[in-house]
Amino acid sequence: MIYIALLNIAIFQGIVLGFIIIKSSLFNSNSNKYLAYLLFTLSIELLKHVSEIQHVFTSYPFLQFIDDIEWVFLIPVFLFLFVINRIDKTSRGQQRSYLYYIPFALSATLASISNLGHFVESVTFSETGMIIMQIFSLIHLFLAVTFIPFLSIYSFSKVKHLKDLQEKNWILTLLTIVSLLLFAWLTAALTGLLLNYDISYSMSTLALVATFLIHWIAYMGIYKYKLAKNKDAVTTFLNTDLTLYDHRIPIIENSKPEAQKESITADNIYYQKLESLCKEQHIYTDCTLNREKVAEKLGISPGYLSQIVNSITGDNFANYINNYRIEAVKEMISNSEYENYNLLTIGLESGFTSKTTFYNAFKKVTNQTPNEYKNANK
Repeated sequence: MIYIALLNIAIFQGIVLGFIIIKSSLFNSNSNKYLAYLLFTLSIELLKHVSEIQHVFTSYPFLQFIDDIEWVFLIPVFLFLFVINRIDKTSRGQQRSYLYYIPFALSATLASISNLGHFVESVTFSETGMIIMQIFSLIHLFLAVTFIPFLSIYSFSKVKHLKDLQEKNWILTLLTIVSLLLFAWLTAALTGLLLNYDISYSMSTLALVATFLIHWIAYMGIYKYKLAKNKDAVTTFLNTDLTLYDHRIPIIENSKPEAQKESITADNIYYQKLESLCKEQHIYTDCTLNREKVAEKLGISPGYLSQIVNSITGDNFANYINNYRIEAVKEMISNSEYENYNLLTIGLESGFTSKTTFYNAFKKVTNQTPNEYKNANK
């Protein structure tokens, strides 16, 4: 059956892509791990749908708990945490992420109690048990109609803090598609519950939309991370990462031994963002700045950030940032507004943490001490 095959392909792709995002240095970051969790959750929902069609839960009753748990409660959570981890910490506010898992935890608990209730009911035929089950169902319904719309709308309110237009458009599109899918699911579920309407056709349609959503995330992921601009880089990426999950995939020999390194050029989107952060936002003036902080701002792993800087500049990350600090020191020395500042103060203002690191870095780049440079440029 073509329909089942499409669903199974999407399930497999969602799981594999999720693992790649988590494991690969090209994708791995605090924000992207939630995108991977979103893919896992969509895959589980599709797996539930396929299992229902093929009567798996009837044949294997011990798997019924998978069907009873509403994994859909996790979709808006992972989407929101993905968005919130893409923006600057100053724009996030205080986020207690564990609170967003409460509806899912309650849903899972209610499902467990409901299963126990059905067992008790089958044995005792208790009317009290039936009333308790109805109360649990109402609580479940209340969580669905309040939490899912709220968190989806709240996610949209946070997108405005994204500074990169291309990134904002991609995330807005993702938010819109997933939110519409959630609202459609909620509408269908309510219709079936309140009007006793057969929603199997609606759910099958939504499952098909979810399969295309997984394919779209995979497609956009490649272009969003600029891997598709260079075929050698894509080949290297696929050969090194996908083989972790399927050893039958042959490794294609590349004629260029440093093809992956050469594929990172100055037009790399993350390098351009890094340059913008330094030149426009002057992030180097933060004396606590480190590779991990910058990688989080860019939405990539620290290892990939080092790879970008090293490939393009031929230097390491620390020296790259210190070069900006030294240029800032030079400008301040030449600026009459700072003539009453001593050299150590200028160094600290530029982001250096101490006199020793300031003088050593300055001498390494200019072959002069700050005093010598200041006297030579009077």
